[in-house]
Amino acid sequence: MKAQKHGWRFALVLVGLGLLAMMVMDFNSRTAELRRLAAEKEVVSAQATSVMKTQIALEDEISYATSEPAVMQWAYEDGHMVKSGDVPVVPVAPQDITPVPTPTPTVVVPQVSNWQRWLSLFVGPQAP
Repeated sequence: MKAQKHGWRFALVLVGLGLLAMMVMDFNSRTAELRRLAAEKEVVSAQATSVMKTQIALEDEISYATSEPAVMQWAYEDGHMVKSGDVPVVPVAPQDITPVPTPTPTVVVPQVSNWQRWLSLFVGPQAP
């Protein structure tokens, strides 16, 4: 009878150890998942910050582009417009001057013999 009593205790201890092992493995997997999600949260947070900065920059550009100074700048620089009272100045090249072409320098490639090329492959380039 005592043998049976110890057998049940042993079985219960084994079942308890098995449950404990399963609980530890589950805790370990949950901890790993928590670490992975925390790292992913950091990445998403950085992306969100970047997107918010981009949005703010774009809103600033839109507010400037729709402002009066931006329209004036475009009209003067790109639109070639003038206000009433302005005197437009158009630069004109003189007629009697002919442009002088600038000569292009020619590159002189030094002649290297075959034995010097082979020598440079084995011992490295030689100083001129």
